[in-house]
Amino acid sequence: MQHNEFVALVKRLLEEQNLPSALAVLKNSEDTEVASAAHSLTGQFSLAEIEGERRIYHISIEKDDQGVEQEYVEHVMNEGDDLIRFVAWFFDSQFDIKRKETYQVAGKTYRQEKRS
Repeated sequence: MQHNEFVALVKRLLEEQNLPSALAVLKNSEDTEVASAAHSLTGQFSLAEIEGERRIYHISIEKDDQGVEQEYVEHVMNEGDDLIRFVAWFFDSQFDIKRKETYQVAGKTYRQEKRS
């Protein structure tokens, strides 16, 4: 994907209202790698209410070093957060594009999350 195509796609995704609609746009991308990555994530998100927040998690099953399947849960964003959080997570997790770079393309300031 050319840089200008990446910029256009990020800006297009930020026009969406929520994660499911942004994921649908990614699935229909003309870029086959982006579409394939988005399709591979289908059914891997879960919503949980924790401490009064509605959090969206990505859940995946991977084999550990001993070949045993392990469930991995990663907090992606909260419901109602700016969609840039999902977009940056998607490109980071699927294409190793740094979150900061995606934020810059979107004209937004990236603030790294504090670890708890």
